[in-house]
Amino acid sequence: MQGSIAALDKSVAEATEQRKAENAEYKDLMASNGAAKELILFAKNRLHKFYNPKLYKAAPKVELSSEDRIFVNNGGTPPPTEAPGGIAGTGISVGFMQLASARAQVGKDAPPPPPATAAAYAKKSEETNGVMAMMELLVKDLQKEMTEAETGEKESQVDYEKMMADSAEKRAMDSKSLDDKEAAKADVESSLQSSLSDQASTTKEHMAVMKYIQSLHAECDWLLQYFEVRKQARAGEIASLGDAKAVLSGADYSLLQKASPLRARKFLRHA
Repeated sequence: MQGSIAALDKSVAEATEQRKAENAEYKDLMASNGAAKELILFAKNRLHKFYNPKLYKAAPKVELSSEDRIFVNNGGTPPPTEAPGGIAGTGISVGFMQLASARAQVGKDAPPPPPATAAAYAKKSEETNGVMAMMELLVKDLQKEMTEAETGEKESQVDYEKMMADSAEKRAMDSKSLDDKEAAKADVESSLQSSLSDQASTTKEHMAVMKYIQSLHAECDWLLQYFEVRKQARAGEIASLGDAKAVLSGADYSLLQKASPLRARKFLRHA
């Protein structure tokens, strides 16, 4: 059970690291594609400025602060506008590898100058329309890739959260089971210790009983061995007591002379 919990924790940690890596890759892809999309749209808007001014969107005017407006209204010059940074002054920031990819997609860093003649203008317009179509296609491809990446990111996040919830539930169940098993093990160990103590006490009692039985056995063996001798001695003692009783009752003492020396001695001893 402990090994199962450790393996579960390890799988959770690995899944978390994988999810972090996937999320970082997703963010890099979105940032790269977003920058490339902005760059293409910027180049497209710049082309509109020369070939289709109606579709051109000028950059928003810089709002002056109240102090600058007062200064300009009094005949002063407005403060210099800070040049936009990023790629070729577009204000779009992107990494070196992303910039290389974006340049490869756009194909050109800046739009060409307007043509000088009408024929050249028509030819350039056709080329520009082709470039515009290519840019539209590139933007759609980038948007499709970003949409697919976003969908994949959401699905991966949902799967990760479900996996985390299932893992947390399983770990809670395993932890409870482990606690129950440890409690049962403690009860069994306590019961074992009590049984060992009872066994030691019972062993001592058994040894004492065996010793007592051994002593009784020795006494019984002695009684069995000398039973006949004691029986004869008891019979002789009974006969002697009978003779002594007879004498005391007035019998002739000479009867004692007919008795065996052993019975005489027993008679005199009991008398």
